[in-house]
Amino acid sequence: MKYQQITSEERYTLSLLRLQGYTVARIAEILDRHRSTIYRELSRNSCHRTDGAYRHSKADSRARGRRRRSRRNNRYENHHFKLVHRLLRKKWSPEQIRGTLKARGVPCPSHEMIYQYVWRDKAHGGNLWKHLRCAQKRRRKRYRSYDSRGRMEFKRHISERPASVESRRYKGHWEIDTVMGKTTKDCIVTLVERKTGFCMIGKLRDRTTKTLNKRTLKLIARDPKAFKTITADNGTEFHQYMDIENESKVKFYFATPHHSWERGSNENLNGLIRQYLPKGQTMMGLTQQQCDEIARKLNTRPRKRFGFRTPEKMYYGK
Repeated sequence: MKYQQITSEERYTLSLLRLQGYTVARIAEILDRHRSTIYRELSRNSCHRTDGAYRHSKADSRARGRRRRSRRNNRYENHHFKLVHRLLRKKWSPEQIRGTLKARGVPCPSHEMIYQYVWRDKAHGGNLWKHLRCAQKRRRKRYRSYDSRGRMEFKRHISERPASVESRRYKGHWEIDTVMGKTTKDCIVTLVERKTGFCMIGKLRDRTTKTLNKRTLKLIARDPKAFKTITADNGTEFHQYMDIENESKVKFYFATPHHSWERGSNENLNGLIRQYLPKGQTMMGLTQQQCDEIARKLNTRPRKRFGFRTPEKMYYGK
């Protein structure tokens, strides 16, 4: 089996699991990695000079630094970056650009070299960096405090969900979440299919259960046969989930509070959406047509886990 370096998303999950007190063996099992890989990552990238903690942002920075310093030859000049420049403005990530062009046989620098190009562009007053997906600060959870969210009778816990959903073997299992704007009640609901990464986005005038249910049912109605289960977090906007179940026959499951990795597809999608709807920006003027256009752009962006095929191709089987 070919070795693959730990990704930024895996480092984030690793830091959360360490904070929760999980053992290295259990973390390796969750990430589907060998224990030695996790031990090596912690040994290389923990903050040994301070408190010894493992922080994903620091670890990612150190790993990139080592790879950058290992580069000895600069084979690419500015004219090699013309296509890269165009794809960056379409909000493709450097890794997506590298993987897609490599698959097509087009000469292309590594994704690390593309990042270097972006930062040099920024240093000279360019704005390419604004098209990158930036890591947002996450508020630390207070795990010992009482949490009253999601305490609903008859709610199905994620542990009751069929094992095949976790393995992503079959299509039809979705994750749902809401993303808030600033100053007004306007927000969006996001749905992402776990196997293919295909997403749908709906505009909400507020985050009430009535508004969310109405929009969610409309999104499901676009392809009702493609929905078997939906996994949500414990937000109050999902407290009337039974109304959706009764009308659509789609079963709802709920993740454990503060276990964001149980809904990793949705967490990743929401981060991608922030490239188009940044934090601190109001959603009052956002329309459903604009939401559909954002979803179209995301569904036609190549993904590394699909061999740089797009979620649209995976979903429709093109």
